[in-house]
Amino acid sequence: MHKRSPPRRSVAYRIPMLVLGVLSLGFGTAAGLFRLGWAVPLPHPDLVGWHGPLMVCGFFGAVIGLERAVALARPSAYLAPVCAGLGGLSLLSGLSPLLAGGLFAVAGSVLLAGSAWIHYRQRHLYTLTLALGAGSWLLGNLLWWLGWPIVSVVGWWMGFLVLTIAGERLELSRFLPPSPLAARIFAAIVAALLCSATWATVDPLSGHRAFGATLVLLAFWLLRQDVARRTVKQSGLTRFIAVCLLSGYVWLAVGGTVMSGLLPATPFTYDAALHAIFIGFVFSMVFGHAPVIFPAVARVQVPYHPVFYLPLLLLHVSLLARVGGDLWQWAGLRGVGGALNALALVFFIAVTLSAVVRGKRQRP
Repeated sequence: MHKRSPPRRSVAYRIPMLVLGVLSLGFGTAAGLFRLGWAVPLPHPDLVGWHGPLMVCGFFGAVIGLERAVALARPSAYLAPVCAGLGGLSLLSGLSPLLAGGLFAVAGSVLLAGSAWIHYRQRHLYTLTLALGAGSWLLGNLLWWLGWPIVSVVGWWMGFLVLTIAGERLELSRFLPPSPLAARIFAAIVAALLCSATWATVDPLSGHRAFGATLVLLAFWLLRQDVARRTVKQSGLTRFIAVCLLSGYVWLAVGGTVMSGLLPATPFTYDAALHAIFIGFVFSMVFGHAPVIFPAVARVQVPYHPVFYLPLLLLHVSLLARVGGDLWQWAGLRGVGGALNALALVFFIAVTLSAVVRGKRQRP
């Protein structure tokens, strides 16, 4: 006789956390389009100023917090995505940003506590990197809550996402780990990243230049060390993930180069650097890892299909237009690029949902 497998526990309680994160993503994107001159309806005019907090804290905070909570398998860890999602919802509702900042700070504290616990149990470079990323998010949230301008905080928020992605890539590459020398170089880059983020807090102009130079070093380190350089030669989902990773590292290098001041400055240089990193680098990672992470979080199949390349291609083409419009001071190109950025995100979500439906039909 065959043994009956134990019943799978429902994960329906995770869906509202994802929904809150997606709400922040949707309205954060709408606020960004409004800033580019598009007549996008918003719940209230103050939302235009909360584009960054909605995207970094409301969306990525909720998604990364949920992913970490699933890995920890502790009920208390879910406080991070809940508070991040509620913080974004409070901004959407027009409540005081102090409430949102407080909720984001609580979310960062919980994420840091969970990440520190993982590092305590598993003393590895990648667990330390993930903990430093969570600490960067907490510090940035606290500074924003205390009234520091976003230009002084963005280095910590960027460090949160960059270090989280770098730590996860180290974790996934642990079966082909970097050499001791490469690991020491990585640790030095991370230390420089944190020092330059501190510098940028008190002196954004010169601090961001140092921060950008550090991002360029990290991008080249990742391009050299990531196993994606080998897996890109394979096929199917493995190749798609590798293409997302490698193209994202290129955008990280581009964003760091622009931020470092190596290119002629324009009124939109800062915008070009931020979006090359947050959209080109971070969302390339989202596109690549979603078919792997989403099944773990929501327990649904996301079967691979070559159509996944289409939103990725649109993302890169639209970002070329956006960054080019920034650097050439061409407002029309900036606007078109921004609109196509948003379309690429919507396209990717639609492709992912259609894959989920296809996975349910294929499930025996």
